[in-house]
Amino acid sequence: MNKYKNIFFDLDRTIWDFDKNALDTFQEIYLKYELENIFKSFNNFHKTYIKHNEKLWSDYRQGKIEKIFLSYKRFSLTLEEFGIKDDDLAKRIAHDYIKISPTKKQLFPFAHETLEYLHKKYKLHIITNGFNEVQFTKLENSNLKKYFLNVFTSEDAGAQKPNPLIFEHALKNANAKEEESIMIGDDLQVDIVGAKDFGLDQIFFNPYKKKHSENITHEINSLEKLQEIL
Repeated sequence: MNKYKNIFFDLDRTIWDFDKNALDTFQEIYLKYELENIFKSFNNFHKTYIKHNEKLWSDYRQGKIEKIFLSYKRFSLTLEEFGIKDDDLAKRIAHDYIKISPTKKQLFPFAHETLEYLHKKYKLHIITNGFNEVQFTKLENSNLKKYFLNVFTSEDAGAQKPNPLIFEHALKNANAKEEESIMIGDDLQVDIVGAKDFGLDQIFFNPYKKKHSENITHEINSLEKLQEIL
């Protein structure tokens, strides 16, 4: 008999295809603000943004910077690298990104089919490091909200994955026991090792089959495989 009663999902890059949706959003922004005049190519803009965004998100997870600083600074640094110091433009782009990106609806294959199957058998919850105003909009627009009893965000928990405080917050508020719960996510360190260190079983969603040496409970490369495990 399956011991699990509660399943905790990451959202971005696990259910909601963050990279494809973000790419669509950046292409819209690139055209709207005629950024070719600054960056000469979309690839220059996109690659430079990703570099600064990853660094700032690392700082944000460690509590070194605030959300509002991260939100626009990733764009101001991208512009500055190409000789443009314009915080007003960076803030307008940041506003558009937060507004447009969660309206995108690209999910990983078998997302709806798998969640439809799981939510009839288990209590499903989200644990996400994303911003409140973005994550709830994503769930609504992608018709995902109906599957989940709770959405636990790092903003509400006061801690980012892999900090154990966010897992503690989620389980306590879901009235879930560690031994009856499992975490599913795409980020090996943030989702999987974080859950493992807290004492939860884990399912590593690894669609691109990245190699690793971590000892984990389960690993899948398609959401469809969850029906074989759960």
